[in-house]
Amino acid sequence: MRIGIIAIQGNIEEHVNAMSKAARRAGIEAEIVKIKHKGIVQTCDALVLPGGESTTLGRLMKREGIADEIQKVVLAGVPVMGTCAGLVLLARHGDKQVERTKQPLLELMDIRVNRNAFGRQRESFECLLDFKGLDSPFNAVFIRAPCITEYDRDVEVLSEYDGHIVAARQKNLLALAFHPELTDDLRIHRYFLKMLG
Repeated sequence: MRIGIIAIQGNIEEHVNAMSKAARRAGIEAEIVKIKHKGIVQTCDALVLPGGESTTLGRLMKREGIADEIQKVVLAGVPVMGTCAGLVLLARHGDKQVERTKQPLLELMDIRVNRNAFGRQRESFECLLDFKGLDSPFNAVFIRAPCITEYDRDVEVLSEYDGHIVAARQKNLLALAFHPELTDDLRIHRYFLKMLG
């Protein structure tokens, strides 16, 4: 199995380490590859869109031709996990800030996002979240986090915090407003690996 981490900008090493550990503990033989250029996406069985600066990530993915490749493989059923900026990029619709900056979105998930729902970097925080499918709360790390403000009926809400939707799934897409790779708890990476069937 080959899992690709979009490695243009953001929390790349943390995702590589967490995914490697989660696969090992699940007894899955996985090769984790960093994707910086086009031509690799279609060789992967799953993809991770990490956190980072969503406008920069979106523009660089488009320029490198990676965005088009992701759109194609998602339609073919390849699972994708987007964390923080990755959640924003998966969305079909953004907020006024996304529209004003003309931020490119992958437009894959039937959700609308508020890009900076929880404020700036200094307002980052951790909290325990109930997450559908996990037997106990998950310690989530929020850094300049987005949230989902609207969703279509085939989107399953997995977690909410303070009235905000912070995790959701639609078929082969998993969108998280927080950073599971910044904790030692591998349950959400394991959850994602189970989506590979």
